[in-house]
Amino acid sequence: MSWKITAFAPRSVIEGALLAHEDAFDWDPDIVISGSEIAEDKPDDWQLEAWLAHKPKKADKDALAALFAGGAPKFTIEELPETDWLVASQEGLEPIRAGRFYVHTPEYPPLREPGVTDFVIPASQAFGTGQHATTAGCLEMLTHMKAQGLVVRNHADIGTGTGLLAFAAMTLWPRALATASDIDAVCATVVTDNAEANGVPLGARQGELAMTIADGMEHPLLEARGPYDLIMANILAGPLVSLAPHFAKALAPGGSLVLAGLLETQEAAVRSACRRAGLRLAARLVKGDWSILWMRARRKQA
Repeated sequence: MSWKITAFAPRSVIEGALLAHEDAFDWDPDIVISGSEIAEDKPDDWQLEAWLAHKPKKADKDALAALFAGGAPKFTIEELPETDWLVASQEGLEPIRAGRFYVHTPEYPPLREPGVTDFVIPASQAFGTGQHATTAGCLEMLTHMKAQGLVVRNHADIGTGTGLLAFAAMTLWPRALATASDIDAVCATVVTDNAEANGVPLGARQGELAMTIADGMEHPLLEARGPYDLIMANILAGPLVSLAPHFAKALAPGGSLVLAGLLETQEAAVRSACRRAGLRLAARLVKGDWSILWMRARRKQA
């Protein structure tokens, strides 16, 4: 059985707790948390949810309470039935249209519209089915970048999840070298299955996707295949800040970096880290509470 702890508080309080969670480097990885608004008509009423595989102990509750600087709200604790909650939350999700892409689960038919690429991404154990605002925003940003004439010969999707953003980049720049990585080993199978379902070739040549499991940019394959014209990272604000100099080092002169997974309130910290790494803002997109950033590296001096 699994367990869930829920706390209700104003949006600013929950967002503050989420920021504190990102800074808690000793956080127990078995406690997964998220924050969200309770209802669309009550945008300032939020909830923080924490999932555990065991009955919450005092240490677990104390760790959650410590995320709230002004004192923790009341926690409610419930035992949950044996369910893959990520899969359950994605089942029956309606298709989305984002940029030049149409993303749907197998329960829905493809759009088959000229100029639009269909991707079927089933509910899975990996993040990135397209329905989340950050993933949809990345698809829109990539479409915008292509429309601006961006040339990409080598791209990497860091924290790929389902592989969707890598697939999209391969559609927009079909002759490029393509690399995808994730820290979660389960994503290797997920990406392989999704690539097969969408006719995406796997391999190490141009127009093929090379998938690996890696923590950030520290992996021999990622190092060997750089520098990159485009790096995509739809992860979390904390890792984006710490990885900014590593992304900058892996980019070719004038290369592009697409960042997502950060709340609009976290944008300043991420952009500041990118500036310190020598990256400048080329464009930004806001989807609900989330920011999607297009950063660019400096070109070589003549």
